[in-house]
Amino acid sequence: MLGQFIDFGRSGSARRAYFAVPEAGRGPGLVIFQDVGDDDRDLCDLGNLYASEGYVVFCPEPSLTARESEDVGATIAALSGRSECTGKIGALGFGVGGEFAYLAAVESGVDCAVCYYGLGIECAPDLVARISCPLVLHFAEKDPGIPPEAVARVRKAFAGRPDVAVYVYAGAAPGFARHTSTSYDKPAAGLAYSRSIGLLRQTLGPRYDLEALWETHTLYEFGTRDVDATMRTMVAEPYVNHVPTMTGGVGQQDLARFYAQHFIPKCPADIKLVAVSRTIGPDRLVDEMVVSFTHDVEIDWMLPGVPPTGRHVEIPVVAIVNFRGEKLYHEHIYWDQASVLVQIGLLDPGGLPVAGVEVAKKLLDETRPSNTLMRRWVESTPTKSGDIR
Repeated sequence: MLGQFIDFGRSGSARRAYFAVPEAGRGPGLVIFQDVGDDDRDLCDLGNLYASEGYVVFCPEPSLTARESEDVGATIAALSGRSECTGKIGALGFGVGGEFAYLAAVESGVDCAVCYYGLGIECAPDLVARISCPLVLHFAEKDPGIPPEAVARVRKAFAGRPDVAVYVYAGAAPGFARHTSTSYDKPAAGLAYSRSIGLLRQTLGPRYDLEALWETHTLYEFGTRDVDATMRTMVAEPYVNHVPTMTGGVGQQDLARFYAQHFIPKCPADIKLVAVSRTIGPDRLVDEMVVSFTHDVEIDWMLPGVPPTGRHVEIPVVAIVNFRGEKLYHEHIYWDQASVLVQIGLLDPGGLPVAGVEVAKKLLDETRPSNTLMRRWVESTPTKSGDIR
């Protein structure tokens, strides 16, 4: 997915912008205002990223008059005039660009705006009444230009506005959301990105059936066991991390190798996934399930180097799946490795705070006894609710 630089604006005052279109060819519009120091590579990266989420993206180069609302308005108008833009338009900006996105919400009639550590926002409380669209404001806790008292003023100004969310990222500094910044903070950046996508999806669309995408992906993994089809459900550079054993892969080449040689052919013949709960967000799906199987093959991804024992295993598994548009981006998979080792006979649970199949049974039936691993439980006395102080 490659965009291009185009010129826009009136003759004699034309400016340049990076323009990127989603795979579908059309979609909601998104103007992205860059921060100080961003170059062409940054514009391309931002444009391609949000185009992969389904947006027609317009990333203008800065101009000397970019602080003026009419300049911001001209940029919004340039995108709205494109045939690829289906109607609704949002604004997003970083640093100085965060202020421009804010001005777009004030003056230019955008449908929503996202501002990352936007300089000057806290100095313009009089503009609040002129903002009628949903807004997300991201601030860095360690921002000397926007100290906590300034953020408090922003919160106060937007009090009573449920369509405006203000977030502060603990320990983060300005630039935390950009991987090219020396202040890049991956956990904060990921959380802020999901919150931003949440607003964009809710206000602008497009809306994807993440549940159906996940079901298709797992069908290819465990049902048809088709490596090529599995990889086609994912972005160009995906990654998978099975957290307990650190198996998986990063990037198309390594992940395809992992699926083809170490995952799909190394899944037990009778492996079964039983869904317990499923939570779906704007760009993320969380599956809680019980996975059962007979250890009839060396399972490279779960029990590398352990010969088949023929034993039956049942374990709780949690999958956290991130999407980019209509494709899977990454998976973080968690399970109780101690429970697996107990069930195949490699770990003696005696004297250890671990359990075997009981872990899965308890998840499916909450009436099973609790605290069986706590020897001191029998020493404590029942407490009535009225006795709690």
